[in-house]
Amino acid sequence: MTGPKSPEHTRTVRVMAGKPKVYALSTCPYCKRTKRFLDEHKIDYDCTDVDLLDDAKQDEALEEIEKLTGRRSFPVVIIDDEIIVGYDEQRLRKALRL
Repeated sequence: MTGPKSPEHTRTVRVMAGKPKVYALSTCPYCKRTKRFLDEHKIDYDCTDVDLLDDAKQDEALEEIEKLTGRRSFPVVIIDDEIIVGYDEQRLRKALRL
């Protein structure tokens, strides 16, 4: 027998044409702000905490980040064809159409 659904099961989640991808570091305050912003706006996204990956996967992720941005800075948010480096609420809002 099932009862009423809890609010967390009934919340609406916004999904972009392609799910946003976040490259972050688990200890980075700007990365935490970015993830919190996305969570607060109920944006469904994929996140990779690069510092928690094994060495080989970490090297792959860092190469991908450098190829995309020309540097190794965090966070990196990819929304459709836009790449946002660092916590930039205005650019996030614009790219997410919030």
